[in-house]
Amino acid sequence: MSKPVGPYTPIVRGGDLLFTAGQVGISDGAIVEGGFEAELRQVFVNLRSVLSSANASLADVVKTTVFLVDMDDYATMNGIYMEEFGDHRPARSAVAVAKLPLGAQVEIEAIATV
Repeated sequence: MSKPVGPYTPIVRGGDLLFTAGQVGISDGAIVEGGFEAELRQVFVNLRSVLSSANASLADVVKTTVFLVDMDDYATMNGIYMEEFGDHRPARSAVAVAKLPLGAQVEIEAIATV
């Protein structure tokens, strides 16, 4: 699991729910190179790692929020998102934002059940 880039906890349990902090495409302290797709794939690497630290997986996710700097990336995001979640379809919100930490293009936070 990557070290947080701010004063927050990467994952918190509340009763039977796990709440993740938003995950960006960071590896070794920096946003990965290769553009939006590479970043989003790293987001999922990081999300799986955070969930795994609490003995959970993407299959346990019930809700996500996706933050996009550019809504023109929405279709690409949907394709990779479906690859990552397979037949599992958590509830989801997707919103456009002006800017994300570290210059990221995408961030995803999740709620999972345990």
